[in-house]
Amino acid sequence: MKNTLIIGATPNPARYAYRAAHMLKSKGHSIVNIGIKSGEVAGVAIEKPAEIYEDVDTVTLYIGPPLQSGYFNYILETHPKRVIFNPGTENDELKDILRANGIETMNACTLVLLATDQY
Repeated sequence: MKNTLIIGATPNPARYAYRAAHMLKSKGHSIVNIGIKSGEVAGVAIEKPAEIYEDVDTVTLYIGPPLQSGYFNYILETHPKRVIFNPGTENDELKDILRANGIETMNACTLVLLATDQY
């Protein structure tokens, strides 16, 4: 199972990040919720981007490019194996930085990857 860091986590059930957190947990993956809102999702508290997690397999992004620059160093410091750019989060600048640091990038939908057992 893959430890997944969700950037853009929210307690709002209408958001895709919320749905992804629940689906990841239901498929047996551990999650870390990172966001600006307070609360919890899928039984896991939403944290600010402070603690560095070093056992992250995947980062899945649910924030748009204008907000991502504040997370560049945080993502790099976690040393994930891959970063998933969900629809609307694609960012060539961040992709170039990640690839230069040996991190795989994907333009994909976490929900679709999970639903089709491609995660």
